[in-house]
Amino acid sequence: MRIFRKGLGPHALPLAMAGVKMGERLLTVGAGDPRMLAEMAGKVGLTGRACAIADSAAGAEALRAAAARAGVLVETEVAPFSRLPFEDASFDVVVIDGTRGLLAALPRVDRMSLLGELFRLLRAGGRLIAVERYGRAGLFSLASGSPPAPEYTSSGGAPRAVEATGFRPVRVLAERDGLRFVEGLKRQGGEGEKGR
Repeated sequence: MRIFRKGLGPHALPLAMAGVKMGERLLTVGAGDPRMLAEMAGKVGLTGRACAIADSAAGAEALRAAAARAGVLVETEVAPFSRLPFEDASFDVVVIDGTRGLLAALPRVDRMSLLGELFRLLRAGGRLIAVERYGRAGLFSLASGSPPAPEYTSSGGAPRAVEATGFRPVRVLAERDGLRFVEGLKRQGGEGEKGR
């Protein structure tokens, strides 16, 4: 007799890379993979807080539906990425869902504005995780609908953009299964100035 075990699921790697813990305050940005974000939100439990921001009503609805299917409580809002509706230092972890090219598609000024807002929203010692597709332009195009801007890739992509905003240190956690996971820390004690 053969016993079939359920696997870890399609989002096991993003969940591990984000490292979201029970009781944390989580903000997710973008709606490229709503099910992945709903699973991350489930990790904060009843003692934490999960919020999601989309820049369109359709994206917000996809996030709400994914959260409902997963049985998790997520505060979902539509807001321009240039001014997010939260107080300073409101979150422990911010996850940018760039699986559909969010950071790569934004013009540089808008990308830096978004990252500056996320820097503001993180508490000292908080972490930003950017999840984005990587690899050949053809693969990126199939996944996102458009290739990244040449300026974005030539300037170093997410790692350089996150670092330019004041996060220190910044590192690539992993590049696997067509995804890149970039982590940036907001230093304790007010260190690390935002670079705009």
